[in-house]
Amino acid sequence: MSGLDEVATYSSDLHERLKPRLQARTRDEALYARALSEGLSELQARVLAGRLNGYRGELAPLVTPSLRHLTHPEQLRDARRAAERIAQAVVDGEHIGILTDYDVDGITSHVVIRRTLVELFGVPEARLHSLIGHRIHDGYGISLPLVERTLALSPRPSLVITADCGSSDEPRIARLKAEGIDVVVSDHHALPLEGPPASAYATVNPTREDCDYPDTTIAGCMVAWLVMSLSRSVLIEWGLLAAATPKLAPWLSYVALGTVADCVSLGGSAANRAVVNYGLNLINRMDAACWRAMAARLGADSVPFDAETLAFQMGPRINARSRLDDPYAALYFMLAEDDAVAHRHLATLDQDNQSRKAIEAEMSEEARQLAIPSLVANEPAIVLYLESGHPGVQGIVASRLVQAFGRPALVLTPAAAPGMLTGSGRSIEGLHLRDALQRTFELAPLCLPRFGGHRGAAGVGVPVEQMAAFRVAFLQAVSEQLGDRELCPRVFTDGALTPAQLSLATLDELAVLGPYGREFDAPLFEGEFLVEHLRPVGADGNHLMMELSAGAVTQRGIWFRALTPGELPAFGVGDRLRCAYKLNRNRWRGRESLQLMIEHAEAC
Repeated sequence: MSGLDEVATYSSDLHERLKPRLQARTRDEALYARALSEGLSELQARVLAGRLNGYRGELAPLVTPSLRHLTHPEQLRDARRAAERIAQAVVDGEHIGILTDYDVDGITSHVVIRRTLVELFGVPEARLHSLIGHRIHDGYGISLPLVERTLALSPRPSLVITADCGSSDEPRIARLKAEGIDVVVSDHHALPLEGPPASAYATVNPTREDCDYPDTTIAGCMVAWLVMSLSRSVLIEWGLLAAATPKLAPWLSYVALGTVADCVSLGGSAANRAVVNYGLNLINRMDAACWRAMAARLGADSVPFDAETLAFQMGPRINARSRLDDPYAALYFMLAEDDAVAHRHLATLDQDNQSRKAIEAEMSEEARQLAIPSLVANEPAIVLYLESGHPGVQGIVASRLVQAFGRPALVLTPAAAPGMLTGSGRSIEGLHLRDALQRTFELAPLCLPRFGGHRGAAGVGVPVEQMAAFRVAFLQAVSEQLGDRELCPRVFTDGALTPAQLSLATLDELAVLGPYGREFDAPLFEGEFLVEHLRPVGADGNHLMMELSAGAVTQRGIWFRALTPGELPAFGVGDRLRCAYKLNRNRWRGRESLQLMIEHAEAC
């Protein structure tokens, strides 16, 4: 039930080491006291102080997110230069290429740039070229195949604007420059040690060492939004746009989706919290066909959308397209102007998502089996090669391994280029994955010709003959960061609730602190309950529906993926369970009730 079946046959010691452990979050007592003094409830102060350890800034920008806390884009290094080049291309009637990554961050960036150029700047569609790489055939960023396709366009663009990629693509940018094409890079990924790409006309990236922008955690779509906002200002300064030209605020609906789906920080970042909060308000107006189509697919009770809807419903569907095929159906879905078109493209995304789930299940099972030797050896990370694995699902499988075994994971599969492997990694708290890959490169440069990413997720390209050397170097790099830290699956909780707090009013109290997401996880509580009733549910009978009582209060709870098909629960009616759970608002035909979402349960 907890992902340990595969290791149970090896040793009881290994099985015990890999049991999930409930652990109370470390609470910043100074922050807790300050939150109480500023009027937050005890529960709100507890949740806040468990997520912002060491935070000494103002609480208001985090607790009451507002766009007034956004920093002006002029503080982004090269942003003015980039904006003026974009404005000049608009004025001179140049053909413009929009080159973005294929994931949700990239697709939403693409929408922001394209809609701004067309709807606000009046650029004809015929002068724009959408350039999005194929995850499997082209790979990440400004790949060589994407460069060749750009150069084959007729007429060619004289300007290419990137988003969510480009910082590590100097050789390909140099090729475009040599052909007379200027490249404006907007990105948020860490730059290589040699700095911004020298051949780029401008590189706008908050992680640049010479950049004064105060928040390095913003997503690629937010960088793109800031650059295009500044481009609007430049065109107004030049007298070529009316001062009354609408601002880009409506596009923050897309920025909210890209920010949540790209798993950037929603903790101490006032900017990220502001755009997600504002964007959700826009989304829930249901003004765009893509939002209406998704609401219809999820059912009337899914509205209003929250950050979890974006993270677990919209994000996976958009990503699924690029994982299995070309990403343009996702772009067309987001750009759809009428509901029929949006529904048609969403049907494609849904079908891809179902296919992705099936592939993921098969790969995850194989990966768990292959991980056992690493677990037995108590290695600090899991590095696996799935010879028949689908490269579009590597990251999800790596996430499943992290969840099951509590250590960083990197999954490799064959790449489109002969002699190469491609891989995706996911990290744990306490390990900066991109830094670990930088150290791997320092230890063995030949084994890692290409890599990129950030703290929590990263991608790699590894020559087949260097796989063993890569594994050794990567494990050393991870070990250097983690030291002798004990590795096991950990379930961090916010403590217990009283029976009286098991109510919708508590959910409302917690909602005030939203949005929740990476580095600001939704509250998770722990407590003991008596099992009053339980039954397997779902098509495969792998979910558990339960009635749980605490004192005089009885609540319905559901535990998704609690069982493997055909498995019986390890506990029954009358048993006492120690559970980790979230509070959930269950909507059904216009009525609301509280439901416990069980994340972990064990017999007391």
